[in-house]
Amino acid sequence: MIDTIIMKLTNSIGEKRVKHSLGVMETAISLAEIYNCDIEKAKIAGLLHDCAKYSDESYLLKRANDFGIILDNVMLENTQLIHGPLGAKVAKYEYDILDEEILDAIHFHTTGRIKMTTLDKIIYISDYIEPGRSFPGVEETRELAFKNLDRSVKMAMDNTIKFLVEQGKLIHLDTIRARNYMILLDK
Repeated sequence: MIDTIIMKLTNSIGEKRVKHSLGVMETAISLAEIYNCDIEKAKIAGLLHDCAKYSDESYLLKRANDFGIILDNVMLENTQLIHGPLGAKVAKYEYDILDEEILDAIHFHTTGRIKMTTLDKIIYISDYIEPGRSFPGVEETRELAFKNLDRSVKMAMDNTIKFLVEQGKLIHLDTIRARNYMILLDK
């Protein structure tokens, strides 16, 4: 099954993106072992998290429209966010993934959400820290992910929000809500 998915992904999103997805999958498996999460679900969600990360923006928008995905103003401004919700649809209808927990983890891997499940957090942080990632602060977040999942997710959200503010970009409300929810839980 994994080999078939990898071949199909390579044709759809390209070798470079598949290499990243394999790194996310391996990271997700390692974190699932630590945080007592279903390893098979982490493996599939990690591998398919970017299954709709198409390089052609018009194709991305067309596919979102085909699936009836309603895009908010933030997604229309930052089309990079579309591949999460679109990926959940593609995983379901083109890769036959029916597990709602896997589909939700794919859907929210870029923004997060209130009441993230352990799988949601694992895919979110695995995408952020996979071995191919190299940017200021990633090492600290990577180390923390293997010690405290919640704190690493919050750290990643903080860093993402700071980056978006510095770039003058919009911040999705799901990210703000997720971060606020995690802070309130930690009190």
